[in-house]
Amino acid sequence: MFSEAELNHIVSKITNNYKEEELFYVKHGHQMPNRDTVIHIILGLRQIMFPGYFDEERLSRNLPGYFLGHNILKLYDTLLGQVQSALVQFEKGNIREKEIMEKADGICASFFSVLPCIQQVLMKDVQAAFDGDPAAKSKEEIIFCYPGLFAIFVYRMAHELYRLKVPFIPRIMAEYAHGHTGIDINPGAVIGEYFFIDHGTGVVIGETTVIGNNVKIYQGVTLGALSTRSGQLLRDVKRHPTIEDDVTIYSNASILGGETVIGKGTVIGGNCFITESVPEGSRVSAKRMDLSITEKTEPQDGDLFDSFNCSAL
Repeated sequence: MFSEAELNHIVSKITNNYKEEELFYVKHGHQMPNRDTVIHIILGLRQIMFPGYFDEERLSRNLPGYFLGHNILKLYDTLLGQVQSALVQFEKGNIREKEIMEKADGICASFFSVLPCIQQVLMKDVQAAFDGDPAAKSKEEIIFCYPGLFAIFVYRMAHELYRLKVPFIPRIMAEYAHGHTGIDINPGAVIGEYFFIDHGTGVVIGETTVIGNNVKIYQGVTLGALSTRSGQLLRDVKRHPTIEDDVTIYSNASILGGETVIGKGTVIGGNCFITESVPEGSRVSAKRMDLSITEKTEPQDGDLFDSFNCSAL
């Protein structure tokens, strides 16, 4: 344990850091959006989109309005508070609190008004997963178990808030799904209907990516930028590729660059590295690596043990 003098020295140094860096001081009287509350909103929205799968309630076909009305009102109020906090921190006093409250209310009203359309798109994503995966036993299994669908669900919610120019919250949502599934979809990406991510671990989809309808991608796929060395100078510049309709991209392929377009109906093989456009209907594959195969021989006495470092046992 360090001494009192050492403790005071550490406290003094960190306090000086506080004084020198404005970022450490959140606007007085307000808080940053709360990550746990945003996650609660995500899970609440999932209950609305897929009723009966993630809670103990069972939606009655005779009285669905009671279920929806109660949950939507609760989520509306919760989201409203988080959007207000996000706007206060982002605007840094440039607009008055009353204007922030009105803006937040308008954002939340717009967001909840499009939920029926988002739900219809999500059901097409469920269908895409069922049609695209012979291991799927049912659509119920996909909704309840598949990490790819969860990542897509969170993306579609976060994207709508991103489109409404809500700061912080879309990225909190996206990073929760990233940590939960290993799938990193920036909320700014534009993704069409009937989208399927199979397996999913290691998938990266950048902010300015555009993906058409009926696209299927596998684990480890990167839809990224060629370079980000210029940093903030590249903001609002299209840095990520465009994937047209009916494209399949197999595992560990990397497709990079804002001017790169993968044409309709193309199939990209595994481990491909692509930095230029591909015409529609193409079949792209990496050059086959030469394999070295040694036939198995009968082991002699002691061979199995010799293959281990016995001194480490």
